Amino acid sequence: MYITTYTSAALRRASRTRIASSSSSISSPFSSISRSVASSPAQSSPSLANQCRSFSATSALRYLRCSIPRWSHGVDWKSPVSLTAQIRTAAPVIDRFERKIATMASENAFKGILTSLPKPGGGDFGKFYSLPALNDPRIDKLPYSIRILLESAIRNCDNFQVTKDDVEKIIDWEKNSPQQVEIPFKPARVLLQDFTGVPAVVDLACMRDAMNKLGSNSNKINPLVPVDLVIDHSVQVDVTRSENAVHANMELEFQRNKERFAFLKWGSNAFTNMLVVPPGSGIVHQVNLEYLGRVVFNTDGMLYPDSVVGTDSHTTMIDGLGVAGWGVGGIEAEAAMLGQPMSMVLPGVVGFKLSGKLRNGVTATDLVLTVTQMLRKHGVVGKFVEFYGDGMGKISLADRATIANMSPEYGATMGFFPVDHITLQYLKLTGRSDETIAMIEAYLRANNMFVDYNEPQQDRVYSSYLQLDLADVEPCVSGPKRPHDRVPLKEMKADWHSCLDNKVGFKGFAVPKEAQEKVAKFSFHGQPAELKHGSVVIAAITSCTNTSNPSVMLGAGLVAKKACEMGLQVKPWIKTSLAPGSGVVTKYLLRSGLQKYLNEQGFHIVGYGCTTCIGNSGDLDESVASAITENDIVAAAVLSGNRNFEGRVHALTRANYLASPPLVVAYALAGTVDIDFDKEPIGVGKDGNNVYFKDVWPSTEEVAEAVQSSVLPDMFKSTYEAITKGNPMWNHLSVPASKLYSWDPNSTYIHEPPYFKNMTMDPPGPSGVKDAYCILNFGDSITTDHISPAGSIHKDSPAAKYLLERGVERRDFNSYGSRRGNDEVMARGTFANIRLVNKLLNGEVGPKTVHIPTGEKLYVFDAATRYKAAGQDTIVLAGAEYGSGSSRDWAAKGPMLLGVKAVIAKSFERIHRSNLVGMGIVPLCFKPGEDADSLGLTGHERYTIDLPSKISEIRPGQDVTVRTDGGKSFTCIVRFDTEVELAYFNNRGILPYVIRQLIKQ
Repeated sequence: MYITTYTSAALRRASRTRIASSSSSISSPFSSISRSVASSPAQSSPSLANQCRSFSATSALRYLRCSIPRWSHGVDWKSPVSLTAQIRTAAPVIDRFERKIATMASENAFKGILTSLPKPGGGDFGKFYSLPALNDPRIDKLPYSIRILLESAIRNCDNFQVTKDDVEKIIDWEKNSPQQVEIPFKPARVLLQDFTGVPAVVDLACMRDAMNKLGSNSNKINPLVPVDLVIDHSVQVDVTRSENAVHANMELEFQRNKERFAFLKWGSNAFTNMLVVPPGSGIVHQVNLEYLGRVVFNTDGMLYPDSVVGTDSHTTMIDGLGVAGWGVGGIEAEAAMLGQPMSMVLPGVVGFKLSGKLRNGVTATDLVLTVTQMLRKHGVVGKFVEFYGDGMGKISLADRATIANMSPEYGATMGFFPVDHITLQYLKLTGRSDETIAMIEAYLRANNMFVDYNEPQQDRVYSSYLQLDLADVEPCVSGPKRPHDRVPLKEMKADWHSCLDNKVGFKGFAVPKEAQEKVAKFSFHGQPAELKHGSVVIAAITSCTNTSNPSVMLGAGLVAKKACEMGLQVKPWIKTSLAPGSGVVTKYLLRSGLQKYLNEQGFHIVGYGCTTCIGNSGDLDESVASAITENDIVAAAVLSGNRNFEGRVHALTRANYLASPPLVVAYALAGTVDIDFDKEPIGVGKDGNNVYFKDVWPSTEEVAEAVQSSVLPDMFKSTYEAITKGNPMWNHLSVPASKLYSWDPNSTYIHEPPYFKNMTMDPPGPSGVKDAYCILNFGDSITTDHISPAGSIHKDSPAAKYLLERGVERRDFNSYGSRRGNDEVMARGTFANIRLVNKLLNGEVGPKTVHIPTGEKLYVFDAATRYKAAGQDTIVLAGAEYGSGSSRDWAAKGPMLLGVKAVIAKSFERIHRSNLVGMGIVPLCFKPGEDADSLGLTGHERYTIDLPSKISEIRPGQDVTVRTDGGKSFTCIVRFDTEVELAYFNNRGILPYVIRQLIKQ
């Protein structure tokens, strides 16, 4: 077993570097300082491994830490990340259940494959768990993406959270992947953006208060894996076409979000192991790609692959760098932050072979839209996609990141590009040190995770196969309402007219023939203007999908330059904007001399963050908005983003097309999407002649020359060395220096949640449900969108009433998303969906229910409040696939705050079921063939669920009896699926569990 010896000097050095997760770097809870545990001969037996699936108080020593140093830029940011955690021995465990589990502890069963990685010049980089040392031929055939899951399982194998059986499941991936087998996964780090990050920081702050009230050291509450939070979702395009746009938009951003920003700034100072990147720095996924991505961690001499989960679906962009990453819900991210394993289905992997090379003038955006359409048609939901083939050498790292970014749009969990020479070249370009790159290459080669296309390639096994000749890709856009509805540029005009004709749908607007040529004339600030169906009113170069790619960004600049030289000008009533994903973009646009041409066409930089792509496009000019609404014009937006669902980009743009940045400029020049670029001019030049698309479109060689001369490593280095220095507005935010947050009782954005009210050191243990009322009775396919607060706050809702009572005017309600840090608002928005179908309402649709004792029809929140005031438990009845859809943390937090004790359903969506357990709610499944209707349950009964009073008497998946006050009795399966989840339930949720374990250390 590899044990690091720490000296005080080493700890001082470590305190000047950023740390990574002790749970990622330590091979087992028992391979730590000052402690060793003798292994038992029986510990390798599968039966015992099954028993100790998960954790106990002892395994919670993965959370262990004495001090976690903060990030400091006083050191060379390019150097290999060195992480240190000092580990303490746990206090004796007094709970009998936990003591029983603790006796099963085992040191890492794979310590025999711990291997040194030599440096070329002598010495070694560190040690690693060697996959080749297992000498198992099945591993050689595994997709590279699955090898990352395998390495993580081996390194974290403690026979609690990760067992030998789990490792075997992954090695036997070819057989197991079609079987929906579940495995635990422990990512190396967590990525947050500000909307989803606020509730996570709220929970951490609340946990500190709970620790303090219990008389323990509140400073023990810190993220236990590295957490990066990038504030990028709050900037809007209010001001455009101005040299002052960046500053003006940032001022408005701070006015709207000052309270949230101050809270996050407090968190950046109060918590260790958390890096908060201030507003105005860039888009989270581009910052992750250019700076945060490690590719390989070196944690106190332990080497392992970088991996990340993020609370944004486009976390997948990092897959282009060979880092396994994907989006998760808030509770899963918090669990990972607190050192807990994620439960995931061992995925199938689609092998996508690339061959040939892109034709002249074809962009990475054209490629990704083509790939998206192919994969959507193939069907890749819940799967990994892994790219390979000779064509890999012909696409840049930035192109790969563009493809990986859109994984959510084609439905895959990941779009993964294994590390190869192009990856290493990108790392060098972005300023990573030579030593770091040498370590990355040496480790990945030694562990058979590096692809060298100069060597013969061993065939890997995939679940299914696709192939694309890059030469077949042609210029295209996607729309008008979905990202996978690709339209070749040469067919755009015909496709547009068919959309006007078609009935309303994803490809139709049902505009009558006689109205299709309508012209809406209006005055734009005193100048005559007109709009037609298809007129472009928003042209936005936006989104990390494309702004991370120098070739398309410089390509946009070249289109603008050629247009300026020919005398073309974008119409002034088109809202143009450029929102780069990092400051690096500005540097190379300025160096190339192309930014001035973009400015001349109205594409001034408006901010650094997610703008139009997530709907932060700001208002249209009043004259333009009136012309659209008064004449029922189907106006268009063209953006270089990744999503274009109707209503997302702007309420007044019914047609929204995804396009490459140079195409965004071209369509802005043309002023309409109703154009055949091959045959029709985009404008008239200063010489009076027609100017065509081909006249302004740059060649591949022109773009490559601009990239070569303008994109330099020093740009990345200088940008990211200063990334946490912030800006004057951020730096002037005054926040307290205290480690405990001073909750403002009058705040409607940040509020202390009641998760730990009256918490004691002793776990409360399991409790049955007695004489509970049914608060909601659902059918099949209730999604997290039905359950979780989302969108705007309805003026008559309980949340609106709460805000009005506190002096918030309706115009300032903002959205549920912006108020995720206030549990009072979010609890009132739970089950507030206007499309909710509740059987208790006998056909009426909406966010209400029947209060059974009185028969009154009330908002769900108001009914829940009555039940809680009377001390009455509540349950939810549901059909199949309860909790399907996107993973949303408030879909579990909200019901818990409403007092829901159990959900009885035909089946659950996997992640939502896990989230319910994490919040202390009991998930129960009807027996196969049974449901509420077949059992004659109306929801008007009272329900008693007979659970054992001792956690040691509950087994994962056991049967329990449910009785009603009417004398009916039926059997359900209790869906605690692992010992981990039983311990969560014993503590009434994951957060109380972690607090108690940290106190015991």
